[in-house]
Amino acid sequence: MPEFPFPTAHPVPLFLAPMAGVSESPFRRLCRRFGADVVVTEFLSAEGIRRENPATVAKLRFGADERPIGVQIFGADAAAMGEAAAFVTDTFQPEFIDINFGCPVKKVVRRNGGSGCLKDLSLVESVIRAVARATPVPVTCKIRSGWSEEMRDPVTIALRCQDAGARVVTLHPRTRAQMYSGAAAWDEIAAVVQALDVPVVGNGDIKTAADALRMRVETGCAGVMIARGSFGQPWMFAEARALLDGREAPPPPSIAERFAVALDHARLVQAYDVDPAGAAIEFRKHLGWYVRGLPHSADLRRRLHQVGSFAEVEGIFGDYMAALEGGEMASGDRAADAAEAAMAAAAQG
Repeated sequence: MPEFPFPTAHPVPLFLAPMAGVSESPFRRLCRRFGADVVVTEFLSAEGIRRENPATVAKLRFGADERPIGVQIFGADAAAMGEAAAFVTDTFQPEFIDINFGCPVKKVVRRNGGSGCLKDLSLVESVIRAVARATPVPVTCKIRSGWSEEMRDPVTIALRCQDAGARVVTLHPRTRAQMYSGAAAWDEIAAVVQALDVPVVGNGDIKTAADALRMRVETGCAGVMIARGSFGQPWMFAEARALLDGREAPPPPSIAERFAVALDHARLVQAYDVDPAGAAIEFRKHLGWYVRGLPHSADLRRRLHQVGSFAEVEGIFGDYMAALEGGEMASGDRAADAAEAAMAAAAQG
């Protein structure tokens, strides 16, 4: 199996995917604690970086406990991407620079960024070469299977990336047109693994730790990248690591343990963010994910989605535990709970 060009603690490393508004430093640190081998920043605009936009540069901050870490950048201007890579390398010194050729969001692709670049593989190559010339650290890239079904050709795309200088290729085997619908075509990951000489990381539809093991077995990928499956359950990395190592997965956390992780995450956000009120509001989505699927949690979600400060969260959790332990939820709101269960299933999908 080809070796990764940066240090990893395990032969088959687990990656936390770059996700806008989620893969921020506090969540990266939490996932590292639970066993993520490698983390990647949320994707950042090359233009914002090269212009040293304060909001963009602030998102580049990371701690020593997050290493090994990659900084993911996006853009369709090769020169700007090179300048951004040089700035990131000189200022922050990550283990690698990752290029986003996979984001399907309209505001990114309308300027040919993200998966929009896949319409022109010559552009993909020029961007990779420009970034590789600008930095001494390894350059990696994250791709989709193509822009559309008509242009679906993940092996050719991956080979062009490798030939241009990508040292690792991560494939999310959906087209941009699919967005996140349908099933990820894992057989395409296997085909790319067979075609490339560099490590291939598989990504897509890792909803449980068992899925991570199954992807590794079915595709032969060198590493597994977990994205939405980590929402509200960073302990999934510990479970997946155990299975990949041939051990029994640890039991899922109790409700009290789950709340403790959520509060630890909240404290990390408080220490990191310069705007406590705004951070608390932004953290509501994480709180919703942490309580997803819990018994009789419809009212709990409603309360958590209204918090205006982190101080409120511990009290809300305490009220829920007291009611649960006191038997006050025995009857519950069955309609709300059914809706909660359906929401949890949809979110995992």
